[in-house]
Amino acid sequence: MSESPVYLTQSGLDALQEELDYLVGERRQQIAQQIAEAKAEGDLRENAGYDEAKNAQAFVEGRIRELEVKIHNAQIIDDTQTPDDQVALGRSVVVKENGYDDEEVYTIVGSTETDPSNGRISNESPIGKALIGRTAGDVVRVDAPAGEIEFEIVRVE
Repeated sequence: MSESPVYLTQSGLDALQEELDYLVGERRQQIAQQIAEAKAEGDLRENAGYDEAKNAQAFVEGRIRELEVKIHNAQIIDDTQTPDDQVALGRSVVVKENGYDDEEVYTIVGSTETDPSNGRISNESPIGKALIGRTAGDVVRVDAPAGEIEFEIVRVE
């Protein structure tokens, strides 16, 4: 198994464990039942139901392995090790883009939990990397895919 840490919030780890439990328990049984039903139909050479169930089984087994590795390598984000006013994994940061009045809120999370449409950005993303370790009042420049962006950190939550 890979030894790279997978940074997760406790809720993120809980969600991965819940998905793993579902796949190992209920989903595996469903697929086994589908395979058994398809085998009962006879000739497997041209049995679309059998092929579909075997493909689903391969996907589920791959996802189970992926989840097991992530859970094994999980490192729960502990933001108590950094000052309260400093951007760190697990913290939210309010920023204002240079030239705009609107404030945006980003929560810095590990890559497994990213959801940019909901303001959850990876610590490995260009914006995440630029914000980590900074404090309110700092101005950061980010080389993003859309070009250079300048942010002012309004506050850290």
